[in-house]
Formats: sequence, C-alpha cells, structure tokens
Amino acid sequence: MKRLINRTFLLSFSILLVSSFATASAQQGRERSTKKARAAANQSARAARVFDEIMGTRERSIPRDLIDRAEAVAVFPGVLKGGFIVGGRGGSGVISRRVAGGWSAPAFFDLGGGSIGLQIGVASTDYILLFMNERAVDSLLNDKFEIGGEGSAAAGPVGRSASASTDARLNAQILSYSRSKGAFAGLELKGVVIKPDNEDNLQVYGMNARDILTGADKISLERMPEGVRVFPLTLARYSKRK
Repeated sequence: MKRLINRTFLLSFSILLVSSFATASAQQGRERSTKKARAAANQSARAARVFDEIMGTRERSIPRDLIDRAEAVAVFPGVLKGGFIVGGRGGSGVISRRVAGGWSAPAFFDLGGGSIGLQIGVASTDYILLFMNERAVDSLLNDKFEIGGEGSAAAGPVGRSASASTDARLNAQILSYSRSKGAFAGLELKGVVIKPDNEDNLQVYGMNARDILTGADKISLERMPEGVRVFPLTLARYSKRK
C-alpha cells in the first residue's frame, strides 16, 4: 500500500512538474513574441521617420520620379560605423516592395560590411536604398546580397531635378543615399552585405523575407501587425501606383 502511495505521489509530482515547465515555456514564448512585436514596431517607426524627414526637405530630398520608378525601398536607420584602424558597419532595417495600390509589409533585414582605414570613434548613419527593377529585388532575396559584388549601387541624385543625373545613375539597379550628422547625399556603397533577418520575420509574420516580398499570398495592410504599418503607409504618401 505504501509503495502504491509513493508511486501515485511521484506520478502526480511528475505531472505537476511537466505542467509547470509547459506553462513557464508558454509564458516565455508569449513574452518573446510581445518583445519581438514591440521591436518590429519600433524598427518600422524609425525607418518611416527617417524617410519622412528626408522627403520633407524638398530641395535636398530624393526626387519623386525616382521613387515612382523604384520596385522596393530599404531604410536602415542608425547604422553604426566606427573603430580604430579596422572599422565596420552594422545595423538593421526594413524593406518594402511595391504592390498593387501601395507597398508590402516591411521585411526585416540586416546590413553589415567592413572597411579598412584610420577611423576613430563611432558614427551613426541612416542608409536609404532604392531597388529600381525586379532583378535588383530578386538578387536581394538571396541568403545574402553584397553590394559591389553581386550588384552595384550608384550614388542617387538629390533634389527636385533628376535630369542632372548621369545615364549610369539612371540605369543603375540600385540607388543609394546616406544621412549623417544632418547631411544627406547620394553615396556609392561597396562591400556592404544585406541579408534577411528571418528570425524576426518568422516571429512577426510567420513567413520568411522571400515569402513576404514575393509570395503569392502577400500580407495586406489589414493583416499586417498594426505597429509595422507605419512604414508602408509612409512610402505610400510619396509614391502610390494604381
């Protein structure tokens, strides 16, 4: 009888222990999901704010006709570059692709790359990239995409008139810009690697970057998490095809 009682106790204790672990695990999962949702909303809001501020300075903004031609727009806010002798870039951002009537849900990407030279201190730079055709977008969706390797990025023209741009700029697959310490200008990027942050994409959407940007079942504005909508809505204020 005593042995039976001990077995019953051990079984009950085991069930309670497993249940406690399951509850704790579920709670941690919910907390991670909530944290990711907040981080995604913050990233989208920062990217939208950078783009809005740049476009708000009309004489030094990205020409509207170039945005109208772009198939995708990437914004990487606050990318850090610094060090001594050996420097590097590192940051994250969002990319939305043009869809009928607006822009896709923002997919999360990381930006990185190295540089050699005399560098002291740390600088924060905002990067904006326009992907001008389908080929450029498709290249972006590889496991990692190196600008200057698989694809070239020309310094984008600034101001109301893009007519001053060279043919090389207008025919470029990618146009790139940077803003540092308030100064905004086109910048030719080299040795920069862009790759999907699919850990974040899966946490936020349950989809990877390729499916978010190219899948047949693209996420409509109504189905996007509310916090990330600010980025495609901001892009739509400046360019929206019918």
